[in-house]
Amino acid sequence: MIERNLRRVYGPDFGGLALRRSVQRCLDNYARYWVESFRLPGTSSEVLDAGMSFDGIHHIQNAIDRGTGPILALPHLGGWEWGGLWLASTYGHDLTVVVEALEPPELFEWFVALRQSFGMNVVALGPGAGTAVTNAIKAAHVICLVCDRDINGQGIEVEFFGERTTLPAGPATLALRTGAPLLPAAVYFRGKGHHATIREPIPTDRRGPLRQDVARVTQALAHELEALIRVEPEQWHVLQPNWPSDHAALAALRA
Repeated sequence: MIERNLRRVYGPDFGGLALRRSVQRCLDNYARYWVESFRLPGTSSEVLDAGMSFDGIHHIQNAIDRGTGPILALPHLGGWEWGGLWLASTYGHDLTVVVEALEPPELFEWFVALRQSFGMNVVALGPGAGTAVTNAIKAAHVICLVCDRDINGQGIEVEFFGERTTLPAGPATLALRTGAPLLPAAVYFRGKGHHATIREPIPTDRRGPLRQDVARVTQALAHELEALIRVEPEQWHVLQPNWPSDHAALAALRA
């Protein structure tokens, strides 16, 4: 899966030693993500801030100043949890995150407790998630949605890295219904530190029926996610099949 994702970024002919080295860097970065996450509870604000750089942070503050929580739409890339805790610690913002329900329940509860220890308000993906996140937006929380993978398979069809697949409808739907700015964002590893990027808000003005607007905004978000991932493809850690062609390739391997 890592090889397939890297070829989506670098092109279908990417291979040989360069591909093997890139795969190894992906695995190294994925290990770093987990090590940092496990060490985050109790990490001081001074340590969080050391080596942290950023651009576009004013987009978050602009939304807070208007009394609404912005929606940060992120890919599975770099060290977003470090960035989230840094944002809460340095700027005092309340954070709400939506997380995938896991089996067994004990594992899910452990992940919830871990993220709550970061000071995050955790919402489980499910029927009540939309209402909970809407209330958090009204309370001016910063909403963090990792949205480069359609977990429940009921998302919006888009073109993503030149292939058709689906992405979650949640970010676009919430932005269109609440007026909250939809901000593509990523937190990259930079040497021993981190760099947060918050891009310009995606236009979410209403132009027609809600479903059509959701499709349009989700496609725009897909292009923004592509741009964020292309900056550091070896920090992208989506390890599950994410396109129909992935499932077909895995089926062929098993045959």
